[in-house]
Amino acid sequence: MSGNDHFINRELSWLEFNRRVLEEARDDANPLLERLVFLGITSSNLDEFFEVRVAGLKQQIEAGIVSPGPDGRSPQETLDEAMNLVRDIVDLQYRTWRERIRPCLAREGIVFCSMDDLDAQDLEWVDRFYFEQVSSVLTPLGIDQAHPFPQLLNKSLNIMVELRMSDRGDEGNCLAIVQVPRILSRLVRLPREGRVRHFVLLEEVIFRHLTDLFPGNIILGHWCFRITRNSELYIDEESSANLLRTVEKELYNRRKGAALRLEIGTGCPAHLQVRLTGFLGLGEADVHPIRGPLDFTRLTGVDEEGRYPELRYEPFAARSLEPEEDYFDWIAQQDHLLHHPYDNFSSVIEFIKKAAADPRVLAIKQTLYRSGSDERIFEALTRAARKGKQVTVVVELKARFDEDNNIRSARKLEEEGVHVLYGMVGYKIHCKMCLVLRREGTRIRRYVHLSTGNYNPSTARLYTDIGLLSAREDLGEDVGGIFNLLTGICRYQPTRKLVVAPFDMHRRMIGLVEQEADNSRKGLPARIILKMNALVDPDVIEALYLASQAGVRIDLIIRGICCLRPGVPGLSERITVRSIVGRFLEHSRIFCFGNASRPRIYIGSADWMPRNFFSRIEVLFPLEDGRLRERVMNEILDTYLADNVKSRIMQSDGTYRRLSAGENRPLRNSQESFLEISSDTATKERRERGSGELQMQVRREPPSVFSEQ
Repeated sequence: MSGNDHFINRELSWLEFNRRVLEEARDDANPLLERLVFLGITSSNLDEFFEVRVAGLKQQIEAGIVSPGPDGRSPQETLDEAMNLVRDIVDLQYRTWRERIRPCLAREGIVFCSMDDLDAQDLEWVDRFYFEQVSSVLTPLGIDQAHPFPQLLNKSLNIMVELRMSDRGDEGNCLAIVQVPRILSRLVRLPREGRVRHFVLLEEVIFRHLTDLFPGNIILGHWCFRITRNSELYIDEESSANLLRTVEKELYNRRKGAALRLEIGTGCPAHLQVRLTGFLGLGEADVHPIRGPLDFTRLTGVDEEGRYPELRYEPFAARSLEPEEDYFDWIAQQDHLLHHPYDNFSSVIEFIKKAAADPRVLAIKQTLYRSGSDERIFEALTRAARKGKQVTVVVELKARFDEDNNIRSARKLEEEGVHVLYGMVGYKIHCKMCLVLRREGTRIRRYVHLSTGNYNPSTARLYTDIGLLSAREDLGEDVGGIFNLLTGICRYQPTRKLVVAPFDMHRRMIGLVEQEADNSRKGLPARIILKMNALVDPDVIEALYLASQAGVRIDLIIRGICCLRPGVPGLSERITVRSIVGRFLEHSRIFCFGNASRPRIYIGSADWMPRNFFSRIEVLFPLEDGRLRERVMNEILDTYLADNVKSRIMQSDGTYRRLSAGENRPLRNSQESFLEISSDTATKERRERGSGELQMQVRREPPSVFSEQ
């Protein structure tokens, strides 16, 4: 096998991940409305794939780059193979909708209707709804010499209308565009009585009334279409005088980025497709005919009132770790590991709230990468600032697709007196840290929270993440040093405990892999278990290959992209790769090295990708408390490795095979196992405390994107 054959193509591996998400939509064992959510996630994932990855490939092709990547494919070859795979996935996605999900929804009392399905009373109501609620919001856009093709927004739903002026014969044929207003619900519910709910799509309502929009014309045809545009931000940070204003400007430009994909309803005549692609600067290969409703993400709200709980995942009681004694004394006594969402995120919110209220707390420093809309953390930080505490927040403005939220958060915090900074030029601030400085007697003690996940209470109910609360002096000093690096003008100073990118993480992770290989050669116990979202970096992959060849058993739990080929004789036969896709988005990163039976475990925010190693500020923290190491190895990693329900095993060709439990093995779903552990502990705590019900965490909305985290 040649060097190029050692690596799986990154883009093709990402698409294989999206196929695994689609498998969850096709899995009858999942609740029906959750299957609809997974169908929507596959759509949003493909949107992001085009907005970012296809955009990058096309730019490389336009720049004349023909040199192959690590897998031996040129950008053009990668794009061609990726588009073939995209078409296969989209075809399966829409067959899943037509043949599985839509019929199942109808059997459960959620019916999607066409106009042909409606009786006279329904049509009368639809007409009234159109004139009262819809017509005034629509703006028909003609296309002729006086009206150039409009600048349509990225991912907006539009209707192309071919029409003929009734008094001009064939010479009067022309085109017009109607934008389907996003401010209105895509799902129009008919006012029929009974438990069964009937919906028509908003575009169907508009189709019915095109003659009212274009009076004096004959409607020859109409087709929905949707454009996906390049959504990367292009920011010259070094020449930017005000990063926040520069990002705001680029966000405005993003809506008008170059078109990359045209999704259009089937049946559109070829000559109209040619005209449309000509307006957009696209080729035939960029057209994706769709047999069904465009953009499944807007169909997931069919049960916003929660009338079908039996079609959702069951709610669960998260384990509460909040102490009865003083919060800071509780942390000072020993480190505490938080495994979300099974451990309630309220422990983290409470940490920040207690710090804001405690008169002995002098300062709070925190990073924010994806802030979300939950106000509790912001309220605690602003309350602390009002009380005169020194509050510093490092906001990453360039967190992809969360830029708007982060800008609003930054402005709000600044208005309340919080000192807001935007990190370092040239690097994304991706580490998750909170530092609290508290006066205790004659000394100032540091309390830290470090995590794999964002300070976002909403996604903390949907993502699996691991956090640490600690008062260890060495960790506190390291975190303080990193904040000084982020907020001041100083050089990186080596840390005592933390591993920090872009300064030493790449070298040290390779060193730990090489140490395991060396231990194996010496006949010492050697083992590597790694859990992350993506494995791409060629150097660490080569180090893993060499460790496998040295006799090290290596288990990789990689949610998404994996460029390593497992199970190749003479190269990686001791490496297994599994991907777990289930109810929660696997987001935690754990790096466990056997170290001759004295395990070293690091946890943090970084995947093993070049961007994480060299273009981001990332932090890994060690687990030095033996109890916590045992919990991670025995309760967490062992449970993942025993999963035979949601695990897919990667083959050496980059495809995945779903595990089978077998006749003599019980079914093991890792996420359900963690829920059982959490529920058992929560029930025990409730009995011991006699404190009523714990907060119920209910999954209603999914993460919008499963890929870029």
